[in-house]
Amino acid sequence: MRKFGFLVFLLTLCASLAMAQTPQKPNPFKQLYEELPTPNEYHAASGAPGHAYWQQKVDYDMKIRLDDENQRIYGEELITYHNNSPDELTYLWLQLDQNMRAEDSDTKLISTDEINKGINPGSMKRMHSTFDGGFKLEYVKDKNLRDLSYVVNKTMMRIDLPARLKPGASYQFRIKWWYNINDRMQIGGRSGYEYFPEENNYLYTIAQFFPRLCVYNEVDGWQNKQFLGRGEFTLSFGDYHVELTVPADHVVASTGLWKNPKEVLTAEQRQRLDQAYKAFEKPVFIVNAEEALANEKSKTESTKTWIYEAENVRDFAFASSRKFIWDAMTVKFGDRSVLCMSYYPKEGNPLWERYSTMVVAHTIRTYSKYTVDYPYPVAISVHTDRIGMEYPMICFNGGRPEADGTYSERTKYGMIGVIIHEVGHNYFPMIINSDERQWTWMDEGLNTFVQYLTEVEWERDYPSRRGPAANITGYMGGDKSRISPIMTNSESIWQFGNNAYAKPATALNILRETIMGRELFDHAFKEYAQRWAFRHPTPADFFRSMEDASGVDLDWFWRGWFYTTDHVDISMDAVSWYQLDTQNPEQEKEFARKQAEAQPEYIGVTRNREQIKETVMEKYPELQDFYNKDDPYAVDAVDQQKYKKRLDSLDQESRDILSSNKQYYEICFSNKGGLVMPVILEFTYEDGSKEEIRIPAEIWRQGADTICKVFMVDQPIVNIVLDPHVETADVDVSNNYWPPRPMPTRFQLFKERQERENPMQRAKRAAELEKQGPR
Repeated sequence: MRKFGFLVFLLTLCASLAMAQTPQKPNPFKQLYEELPTPNEYHAASGAPGHAYWQQKVDYDMKIRLDDENQRIYGEELITYHNNSPDELTYLWLQLDQNMRAEDSDTKLISTDEINKGINPGSMKRMHSTFDGGFKLEYVKDKNLRDLSYVVNKTMMRIDLPARLKPGASYQFRIKWWYNINDRMQIGGRSGYEYFPEENNYLYTIAQFFPRLCVYNEVDGWQNKQFLGRGEFTLSFGDYHVELTVPADHVVASTGLWKNPKEVLTAEQRQRLDQAYKAFEKPVFIVNAEEALANEKSKTESTKTWIYEAENVRDFAFASSRKFIWDAMTVKFGDRSVLCMSYYPKEGNPLWERYSTMVVAHTIRTYSKYTVDYPYPVAISVHTDRIGMEYPMICFNGGRPEADGTYSERTKYGMIGVIIHEVGHNYFPMIINSDERQWTWMDEGLNTFVQYLTEVEWERDYPSRRGPAANITGYMGGDKSRISPIMTNSESIWQFGNNAYAKPATALNILRETIMGRELFDHAFKEYAQRWAFRHPTPADFFRSMEDASGVDLDWFWRGWFYTTDHVDISMDAVSWYQLDTQNPEQEKEFARKQAEAQPEYIGVTRNREQIKETVMEKYPELQDFYNKDDPYAVDAVDQQKYKKRLDSLDQESRDILSSNKQYYEICFSNKGGLVMPVILEFTYEDGSKEEIRIPAEIWRQGADTICKVFMVDQPIVNIVLDPHVETADVDVSNNYWPPRPMPTRFQLFKERQERENPMQRAKRAAELEKQGPR
């Protein structure tokens, strides 16, 4: 017995230890106190800038020359760095983004390929390229042209200051450089040139063309993470004065406003520009197609200098070509006029002259409604092939028709979508200035979300790629070894477009349509934008602002959607139908009779009844009453008396409940995907009417994987659908129906898609839309 007792104790102890070592599944509603940084005087707990918030300012005075003969940029800059921090600085860090294309760059060394899986033509061209990229620094000097000590570390440069830069002080220094412009169509790039061999002309889209300061802040100190090509830019606001010297027959588009139009534009062009400031319905040509064609053939050797100034911008870019057609129109914001403009070669027509500037105007109107009023004097869309890149006031966009001027709906909507997206980047991150190098989703995801809102306001049934919940299910339900949480550094993301663009955009759309509602969401989103306009927000500032301004606890949502790779798959596992036992023998015995009659009968009982009928009842009909008189469902006086006694013992409220004839349905759900979401149900009743039930996600608050809930209704339910509006991104809808609904096979879906995409039907619809004109 003693040995047995010890054995029991040992088994109990082992079981207890095993339970203790089993990791407990974290509750999805656990608050994000451990994940988010502690609020402080710089970033408040509300998500707003703290009372001691500060940021640096950097001003640039540049002289730039475009060498069209050799495809080079030559530059000189005077930089003024304003130290608004409470810290003394002993050095400054600058970004040398062009060094990504240097022969010894890390970008080349860390790129991976597998020959057995095939290498695309673009990768092959880059592999064989002998392009001599990177900045060629001629000097780094102080404002009085005395040499400064500096160290170049790949795409970063540290300048050692001759004396400590104290809080509130400024420092000026000069840099002179040049670099070879990359052929963007051959070796890629966010900027570069497109070459037109049939006429020996170039179209330049120039960005990241000057050494520029890294951000110094209270979050990271110096944000000097190397530029490897994917994680974009982290930049300070400042004022720019830029003089751009280009061939005299070139037309220039640029960040900022031109300061010398009389020197670079003809009198007729200036007159057209004045007309454009009064054009609110459709664009006015500043340089028309015939003039652009004449420019293409001129090939002058003389130059012009276009002077631009821009205030409170975080970057600067420009485009230059003798091929540009240029049109413009105006959008009013109160007493301010914003000039919306497009620059494009003839190869972009007829698509670009028809849509581009109209889309620019529509974009800044719509984004301003959801964020802040567009603050800058111009908004520009420049066309060059196969690109989408954004800078303050200017962006470079693809979307080119065929050589004969025809184009498909795919090309048209692709062009409209990329213009909306890139113009939208004026808000994220050019105004709401997040750290792109660290968090791609903070600009791409938020921008893609507002892009979706802008697209559906442009045209009903616009074929948006990203935004609707159902569009993300294939990605979220995929191979988890190739999926990253949204909260992943930009350089380490699997499936970049889905992760940083589509998933956060979908998440915000679900918040707006399903979790918070449009009114609460729109107010909170606009509050975040206004709080952090012309500042540097972090992810925590966004999360906290959305909760603070809406009064909705969203930690569970941020945790699931942004910190995990879980997906949505809520299954409706069981539906049970119940009715109250009224104890009224008239009702209950009749109900029991119907239930019994509805049940299948054992074959032996059936055969016995038939045998009795054949052998006994026909021979002895007088026994008929004997066999029928014992009816188990008959109501007698004893039943009535018992019912009356029970009824008399109840109060009136209980009697009303018993006579209500309510129907009760117990529905059980399981969370198979990991992400908790609201439970949205559509009941179809016996009479054909429908009712929608929307249960908040907090029904999962205890962290259980399965839940059951009882629903009381007035009549029998014949059909139940979970997530009837496909608004939760549920990856498997086969378990969303009661009674179970057969789902189409992959072959059936393929066949339906082929029928939908019939080329003749598509061409016919495209022709009809073109006849209707824009919108």
